[in-house]
Amino acid sequence: MIKITTDSTCDLPARLLEQHNITVFPLGVVKAGKLYHDGVDIRTGDIAAHVDAGGEVTTTNAVNTADYEDIFRRLAEKYDAIIHVNIGSSFSCCCQNARLAAGEVPEVYVVNSENLTIGHGLLVLAAAEAAEAGKSVHEILDLLDAMVSRVETSFVLDRLDYMKKGGRCSAVTALGANLLKLHPCVEVIGGKMSVTKKYRGAIAKVVADYVRERLRNRTDLDTSRVCLVDTCEGDELAGIAREILQEDGRFQEIIETKAGCTIFSHCGPNTLGIILLRK
Repeated sequence: MIKITTDSTCDLPARLLEQHNITVFPLGVVKAGKLYHDGVDIRTGDIAAHVDAGGEVTTTNAVNTADYEDIFRRLAEKYDAIIHVNIGSSFSCCCQNARLAAGEVPEVYVVNSENLTIGHGLLVLAAAEAAEAGKSVHEILDLLDAMVSRVETSFVLDRLDYMKKGGRCSAVTALGANLLKLHPCVEVIGGKMSVTKKYRGAIAKVVADYVRERLRNRTDLDTSRVCLVDTCEGDELAGIAREILQEDGRFQEIIETKAGCTIFSHCGPNTLGIILLRK
C-alpha cells in the first residue's frame, strides 16, 4: 500500500482528507510570541480577531526535519511506500526539510508541488486517487511530475495590510492601493507568486470580473474539476464565484474550501482564488 502525506498548506477540505486517508503535517503559526499548529489549535478567525485588535500579523514556521522523520518512520511500519507532496519550495523550506527526513527513511518520496493552497491540494488529491486505483510509486510520481506545470493558481486580495505587515509589500504600495481601491490578482507562475493584474472597485465586483476573466474564451482547460478557495468569514464572495462557475457549466466537479492559517497569515481576510487545471 502507498500512503499519501502532505502539509497543512494544501487546504483540502477535511472531508477529502478523511475520505482518502491523507496524513497532514501542520505548519507552525506564531501569534503574540506563542507557537500554534495550523488547523489544530488555531483557526483563521483567531488570527483575524488578533490583528483587528491591533496585534501583529502572525508568522509561520515550516515543519522541521525531526517531525517529518518521526511521522515518516511510524508510517513506514504500515505502508510499502510514502509519497509526500509539499508546498512549493519557493514559499517555504518545508520541502527541503521533508527531503532531508526522507533521506533517513526508506521508500519515502518527496514531491515539490511548486504551488500553494488548493493548487498544491490538487496534486495531493490526484496522488491519493492514483494510489487508490492501484498505481505504482513511479506511476504516481510521473503523474505528478506531468501535472505540476498544468495547475493554474490565482487569487484576488481585498486587503494589503497583512502583506504589508508581513513585509511582502511596502506601506506606500498598500496605502496607494487602498486609496485607489485597487485589488491585485496574484498568480503562481514558475513556482513563484507574481502580480499579474490590478482590479479596481468594490471587492464583490472585482471577484465577479476576476472569475469571468479566468474562464473567458478558454479552450485549454481540463474540466474534470475546478477549485474555489477563500478566506472570507461569510459566503458572499464565494457565492458570487460559485454562481459564475455553475453558470459556465463546463466543470464536472467544483471543490470549495477555506484557506488555512498559513495562507491566511499572508493574504488576510476576503481573499478569493480559483484554481484551474490546464489540459
